Amino acid sequence: MSKLELLAEALEYVEQNLQEDLHTEDIAAACYCSKSTIEKLFRQVNHISVRDYVIRRRMTKAARTLVERPDMSLLDVALSYGYSSNEAFTRVFCQTWNCLPSKYRENNRVLELFPRLSPPRESKEEKTMGRRHFDISELYDLFKSRQNCYFVCCDIAGLIPINEVSLKAGDLAILTSLQRMEAVAADDDVIFRIGGDEFVLLTNSEEEAYAKGLADQILSHNEEPIDFEGKKIPLSLYAGIVKLGKKTMRYSEMFTELQNVILHEKQRIDPTNLA
Repeated sequence: MSKLELLAEALEYVEQNLQEDLHTEDIAAACYCSKSTIEKLFRQVNHISVRDYVIRRRMTKAARTLVERPDMSLLDVALSYGYSSNEAFTRVFCQTWNCLPSKYRENNRVLELFPRLSPPRESKEEKTMGRRHFDISELYDLFKSRQNCYFVCCDIAGLIPINEVSLKAGDLAILTSLQRMEAVAADDDVIFRIGGDEFVLLTNSEEEAYAKGLADQILSHNEEPIDFEGKKIPLSLYAGIVKLGKKTMRYSEMFTELQNVILHEKQRIDPTNLA
C-alpha cells in the first residue's frame, strides 16, 4: 500500500467514526499499520497531528449540527460527539471556534472551518507530494446549479509568518478570514475553505458588480490585526472574482480553476509571488 493509499484509508476511517471514541491506535489498526507510521504520515503530508485533525473535524461537524439541528440541546450535541459533559464540549469548541457553542448557534450560518482533507496528488516521485487541499465535493451539485454565478476567492497574505508566532495564531487568522467573508455575505451565499489558507464565497448572483463589491468589502479590512495572547498581528487577504460559466466542468477542474483565480490575484499584487 502506498503512502497516499494509506492516508486515504485513514481519512475515510476518521470520517466514518467521528462520533465514536476514536484514538490514533484505532485508526492505525484499521489501516494495518503502526501508530507511529500513521502519525508520521499525517504530520508529513497534512502538517497536523492525528489527534488535532480528529478534534477539528469533530468541532466542524458539531458546529454544523448546532445550526442544522436547533431541536438538539447543547448536551445532546456534546454527547453525540463523544463528550460526557457540556463543560468538556464547550472548552474544546471554544478553543476551535473562539466562541461559545450557544453563540455560534445564534449566528445561524454554517462555516466549514476544517472540511475533510483529501489526499494530495502524488508526483512522479512518491517522496514529493502535491499541496494538500480540502474535499468540497459535497458542494459540487450546488456549484453546477449556480454555474453562472460569481465566486469570490480569497487567500491570506502571509500565513507562514503568523504560524511562526504560533499555530494557534494561524488558526485564529483562518477563523477571522472566514468571519470577514461571513460578515459581507448574503444569507444565500455559501462560504467554504478549499486549502490551508484559501477560501471561497459562492454567491447566488450573476452580477459582477455584486461580487466585486463583496471582494472590496473584504479587502477593506486588510491590515486590521487579530489579537493573539496580547499580540496584535496584522491580517490581510487577497481577493479575486470569477464566473465559471455554463460549460461542463469536472470537480477537479473546477477546484483547480478556483485555485488559479487566487494564484493570479496574488501574482497581480506581488509579481514575485510564485506560491
